[in-house]
Amino acid sequence: MKQTTLKISQATIWISSIFLGLLSSVPQIAQQHFNAMEAIVNAAITGTFALLMWYFNIYLLSRRPQQQSISYSRLLSSLAFGMVIMFGLAWIQQLILSHINFGPTMLMVEVRGILINLVFYMFLHLLQQNYENQAVNMELERIKNDNLGAQYELLKQQVNPHFLFNSLNTLKAMVETGDEEAIDFIIKLSNFYRFTLESRKLDLIHVQDEMEILNAYLFLQKARFDAGFTFSNELDDEVLKTLIPPFTLQLLVENCIKHNVVSLQKPLHIRIYAEGEKIVVENQLQPKVGENNSLGVGLKNIDLRYSHLLHQHIDIIKTDTIFQIKLPLIYEYHNNRR
Repeated sequence: MKQTTLKISQATIWISSIFLGLLSSVPQIAQQHFNAMEAIVNAAITGTFALLMWYFNIYLLSRRPQQQSISYSRLLSSLAFGMVIMFGLAWIQQLILSHINFGPTMLMVEVRGILINLVFYMFLHLLQQNYENQAVNMELERIKNDNLGAQYELLKQQVNPHFLFNSLNTLKAMVETGDEEAIDFIIKLSNFYRFTLESRKLDLIHVQDEMEILNAYLFLQKARFDAGFTFSNELDDEVLKTLIPPFTLQLLVENCIKHNVVSLQKPLHIRIYAEGEKIVVENQLQPKVGENNSLGVGLKNIDLRYSHLLHQHIDIIKTDTIFQIKLPLIYEYHNNRR
């Protein structure tokens, strides 16, 4: 990370220096025998010292690597430089106001200079710390966003990775048996991958478009399983106008078929409907023998996509008889092309 440069407005530097100079003259003004020359010289000496120490400390803290703790070597360097500068200014004051006793005056201005220098140094150190922390936080946020973006791109590439082989085997069997639906199967398979290419660069699509993807997928699966499963779509027009990450419903239905028994003797019933502000994908539980209880890559994929896009999570509900996934409805369209 680059060294952060301290940025203090010139107005702040000059106004604060003039203010300290005027403040240092208050004791002379309050004296019974007020001497205007003494007050003016004292204010000028203090204001000049403050101005010089502003610039010196800014230079000192900006030129060297910043540390989380106070650098005592830099602090001592600043105090030593300040004492030399204040000694020189006190000597000039003595030349102008020769009637003043140099010893007590020198001690007073040196103590004042040390206090002013300490205040400036600590203020600038804290300001530098704040700049450094902001820079670190911004860098961490940038890295986090880059990582999330990279993870999301990988997630989108994982969509629909493993049913092509089964589809081609099904097509092979249909062609060998002279099935009249083989041509329709090829068209649906082509449409499905056309949807894949068109949607891969989109973060969100309309639910209606997602249903086209799902219907193409279901046609391919029907050719494979015949009446081994049933599908019911109960989404109304209002829900179809909302948005969803591409291939979400297809992945959920694919999970239903993948993890449950699908047979003519025991058909799997899959249902999609709306419930409040959620889209629900539901199937009765009839797990395959040896099926574990893990959520699997598909559900983690979907949950991560909702987390990345909306900072929300999907609901996963499992009872003894049914399995449900509830997806938040999305009303605002953010078509982010990569």
